[in-house]
Amino acid sequence: MQEPGIKTVNKSNRGEVRGFGFFYILLIFLVLLSGGCGSSFEGVVLENTGGLSSRAIEILESGLSDPEAQIRVNSIEVVASTGQRRLMPKVEKLLKDDFIPVRFAAAIAVGDLEYTLAADSVRGLLEDSDENIQIAAAYALDKLGYGDGFARVSKAVTSSDKVVCANAALLLGKMGDERSLKLLYGLLKDEESDDRVLFQAVESIARLGDEGIYPRIWAMLISAYADDRVMGVRSMGALGTTDARNDLIRMLEDDILEVRLAAAEQLGKLGYGTGEPEVSDVFTKQLYRGQDKVSRERIMGLTSLAIGEICSEPLTRYLPGLLEDKSKLVRLSAAKAVLKCQN
Repeated sequence: MQEPGIKTVNKSNRGEVRGFGFFYILLIFLVLLSGGCGSSFEGVVLENTGGLSSRAIEILESGLSDPEAQIRVNSIEVVASTGQRRLMPKVEKLLKDDFIPVRFAAAIAVGDLEYTLAADSVRGLLEDSDENIQIAAAYALDKLGYGDGFARVSKAVTSSDKVVCANAALLLGKMGDERSLKLLYGLLKDEESDDRVLFQAVESIARLGDEGIYPRIWAMLISAYADDRVMGVRSMGALGTTDARNDLIRMLEDDILEVRLAAAEQLGKLGYGTGEPEVSDVFTKQLYRGQDKVSRERIMGLTSLAIGEICSEPLTRYLPGLLEDKSKLVRLSAAKAVLKCQN
């Protein structure tokens, strides 16, 4: 079912899950890097997630200064999503990073955590040479109570640069202003919108709570392409209605493990541990065995994220092993899970 006048997504060259679904910036800017082989999970029991918090913080601190830009981006997101204000002075320094996605993530983190001490640093980014950074700075200052960030970000939706356009759609969803809906639906009808823009517009509309987007998300869930289904799962989680929850439960039966794990994570965010068996199967059935490095890293990252939303004792007992995984990305997702399960 498709809303009249809304463009469909080009399905070319899309046959597998792309990325972690870790956070939106990675879907727009970065390619998943190869990870290491695994840790042993059997027999490792977590008695208290609080006992691992120091290790999680250590992983974040290391990640913020990692030579790999993707690791710095991921680390910033974990700092913001778990409310680690103690690490914001380090994040503020990354507002001057040479890599655009790092500066972008750092500016968003300042806004999300309303870290007023970085207001002057963010204000300087309004004149950054890259428009992505400019709108991230406008978003942050808006969250801090300085200026009208909506005007700056909404203007960027019409950019001919599709990365800028997708990032503007992301920020509009995070700003929570209902005036964004008209702009976002406009992107869905625009023949020039590419997949990045379309997916982000759908998720942002869902985040804004507009139930009219439901048919579009449902169509993503029945796509033949696994990455479409993962994005649909994320959008259903953002929508959070009863119908969305029921659809997520059905996605726990998907043929692709990554889709099942994404559904388990989103159900956990909504307060339902329905996907716990699917997450547990990763360990009890050793579903990570025999995978290539990239696939294994993606699976274990999604598994960690799901654990961090469900936080049941049978699942959190695997976090110590995940915190010592050879993959930096898996360690970061495990650190995020530990800190979220503490909250």
